[in-house]
Amino acid sequence: MTASREGTAVTHRRYVPYSHAHYAGNLVDGAYSLGLFGDVATEMCILLDGDEGLFASYSDVQFRAPVRAGDVLEVTATLVREGTRSRVMDFVVRVVARGAATSQAPGAATVLDPPLVATTATGTVVVPPAQA
Repeated sequence: MTASREGTAVTHRRYVPYSHAHYAGNLVDGAYSLGLFGDVATEMCILLDGDEGLFASYSDVQFRAPVRAGDVLEVTATLVREGTRSRVMDFVVRVVARGAATSQAPGAATVLDPPLVATTATGTVVVPPAQA
């Protein structure tokens, strides 16, 4: 009997460069978070299956708070269900620090405690069949 791998988590941290600002107020588009979900899902598949896997679908995506250029993000994937070839994961983007520039301190930033949950999702990836 194989031990359950459900609950396995992968976390990345990423600084959002100002070159990714897409809207007024240095807002970054929602697709930025989805791209980060793909990155943590890829690492999860490599860790569990030795293959990058392919993203198949999202069953839920919630944009809960803005992501801005100058943010430091923590992106986590947690395995919630494992099928023969499918891996269902819950994803979350948290803003752990945010730029707080002023004219006197243009590089100022602040740590957010608690972090701000910006984006959540549930998604499914598929991996090749296990080799016998």
